[in-house]
Amino acid sequence: MYGDAATVRKILTESGDTWAVVGLSNNQARAAYGVAAVLQRFGKRVVPVHPKAETVHGEQGYKSLAEIPFPVDVVDVFVNSDLAGAVADEAVAAGAKAVWFQLGVIDTAAYERARAAGADMVMDRCPAIEIPRLG
Repeated sequence: MYGDAATVRKILTESGDTWAVVGLSNNQARAAYGVAAVLQRFGKRVVPVHPKAETVHGEQGYKSLAEIPFPVDVVDVFVNSDLAGAVADEAVAAGAKAVWFQLGVIDTAAYERARAAGADMVMDRCPAIEIPRLG
């Protein structure tokens, strides 16, 4: 398991409230859309990152993490596993405190790189599932 309960809790409660959600668009059928809404309900600022750079849930979107003009605390990744490692590397380069790979997004080498760089990281988990477990 990549992301023990203590790391999950730390990311959700201590890592900060600005979450970049990579892969978030206005497509309501996609999991990212619903998860972002849950994050907002629990007090997180959600920043959409998608090639379309759409405004989603009232927040301006950006085409890449590098284009976001303010600090991001956590990067939540909704892309295929073969693309996720590069996103994790960008997140670390941008100074994110944590990287969160969604359910089914797995790249063990990226996990190790992010951890070695000092970022907290979980893989193959969903914050919308984990937040209610916090109690």
